[in-house]
Amino acid sequence: MSIRRNQKLVVPVVYVAAMFMAIMDTTIVNVALPTLGRTFRTPPDSVDLVSIAFLVSLAVFIPISGWLGDRVGGRRALLGAIAVFTVASALCGLSTGMGELVACRVLQGVGGGLMTPVGMSMLFRVFPPAERVRLASILLVPTALAPASGPVLGGLFTTDLSWRWVFFVNVPIGAAAFVFGALFLTDHAQPRPGRLDVPGFVLSGLGLGSAMFGVSEGPIDGWSSAPVLAALAAGAVLLAAMIAVELRTSDPLIDLSLFRDRLFSATTGVFVLGSVSFLGALYLAALFFQDALGMSALRSGLTVFPQALGVMAGSQIVTRALYPRFGPRRIMVGGLLVVAGMMILMARVTAGTDLWLVRLIMLGFGVGMSCVFVPAQAASFATIAPARTGRASSVFNAGKQLGGALGVALLSTVLAAVGPTHEVAGHRTADLAAFHDGFLAAAAVAVLGAVVALTVHDADAAATMVPRRRRDRGTAERPRKPAVR
Repeated sequence: MSIRRNQKLVVPVVYVAAMFMAIMDTTIVNVALPTLGRTFRTPPDSVDLVSIAFLVSLAVFIPISGWLGDRVGGRRALLGAIAVFTVASALCGLSTGMGELVACRVLQGVGGGLMTPVGMSMLFRVFPPAERVRLASILLVPTALAPASGPVLGGLFTTDLSWRWVFFVNVPIGAAAFVFGALFLTDHAQPRPGRLDVPGFVLSGLGLGSAMFGVSEGPIDGWSSAPVLAALAAGAVLLAAMIAVELRTSDPLIDLSLFRDRLFSATTGVFVLGSVSFLGALYLAALFFQDALGMSALRSGLTVFPQALGVMAGSQIVTRALYPRFGPRRIMVGGLLVVAGMMILMARVTAGTDLWLVRLIMLGFGVGMSCVFVPAQAASFATIAPARTGRASSVFNAGKQLGGALGVALLSTVLAAVGPTHEVAGHRTADLAAFHDGFLAAAAVAVLGAVVALTVHDADAAATMVPRRRRDRGTAERPRKPAVR
C-alpha cells in the first residue's frame, strides 16, 4: 500500500494519537477527582491516589521502553503499549470501587510509560536530522492541545454525562490508533539489543517511582510527613545505586554516557525546566481561575485554551522562519524569557482584570513555550547515533515526566506555604497573593531554563538547520553554520 510506504505520515499519526491520550489523561482526571471522591465515599487525601498511581507507574516503566522497542521492534512495542493503555482506560471507566480504579490506573501507567518513548524513537529513526524541526512542530500538537483539552472535556463529562467518560474518551482514540498502526506501521528492531539490564530496571523503576510518589504527595501531606520523607529518601538512595550500577554495566538500561553529549544534555535540561514551568503554570492557572476568580471548570479550561493556539501558531513561525536562521540557542532563550514575562503579568491579574487580557497573556505564554519545545526536541537528538535513539528517548521522556511532576509540586508547595485562602469578615476567601507568588516561581524557573539554554552550541545542531526550501528540493547542500556567540 502507498500509505504503508510513507512512514513519515504513518508514524506521526500513531504517535500524536498516543501522546495526546497520555498527556490529556494527566489533566482530564484531575477535574473528576471531587466527583470520584463523592461516588466512592473516599476522602480527598485518598482520592489523589487515582492521579498518583498513574504517575508512579508511568515513571517506573519509562526506563525499560527503549530496550523493549529495540528487542521486540518498535511496531510491536508501540501497538502493545497502545492496546494496554486503551484496555486499561475502558477498565477504569467500568470500575466499581476505588481500589479497582487505582489498580486500573497503574495498568494505564504501564501503557503510557511505554507509548511515548517508543513512539519518539520510531520518529527519530524515520526523520533525518534535516527534517526534525518540522517533526518537532508536529510533536507539539498533542503537547499543546492535550493539557488544555483535558479540563474542558473533564468539565463537560463530569457535568453533563458521567465521570466514567473521563476514561472512556480514550477508547475510540486508542482503538483507531491501534488499527491504523496495525495496518500501516512497518517494524524496526536493533539486530543486537543486548540482554535486559535487570538491576538497572529494578533500581531505576523503584527509584523513579519513589521519587515521583514523594514529589506528588509532598504538597498534599506536607514535605515533612513521614511517608513523603521516606519516599524521597528511598528514591535518592535507589537512584544513586542505579547510577553506580549503570556506570559499571557494559550494556546499561539507562545509558548515562548520553550526558557526555553536550547538546543532548543541555537541550534535555532546557526541556525539563521548560516542562516544570509550563505544566506547573497550567496547573496553577486552572486553580487560579476557579478558586480565586470563581470560574467554572469549563470556563476555566476555555480561558487556558489560548495557550494551545499560541503554541501551534508559534511552532509554525519557529519551524518556517526562525530555526533555520538563528538555531536553537537564541530561540530557546528568547522563548523562556517571554514565558517569564507572561508569568509576571499573570502575577498582576486580579478579579477586575479584563478577561480578554488574560486570554492574550495565555496566548503569549503558548507562543513562548513553542520557542522552547520545538528547538529543544529538534536539536536534542541531532548528535545521537541511530542505534542509541531508543535509550536516549527513554532518558529524555523520563526527564520530561519528572519535570512536569516537579512543576506541579513546586507551585503547589508555594501555594500551600503562602496559604491559598485567608479569612475576611469571618469567611474563607482565595488569597490572590499566594497564586501570584506561584506564577512568579514559574517565571523564576523559566529564567533558570534560559540560563541553561545559553550553554547550547548552535554548531552542534547544524544538521537540523536546513532551510525549508532546501529540504523540499531534496538537495545535498550543507546547512549554513550559524554564528556562535
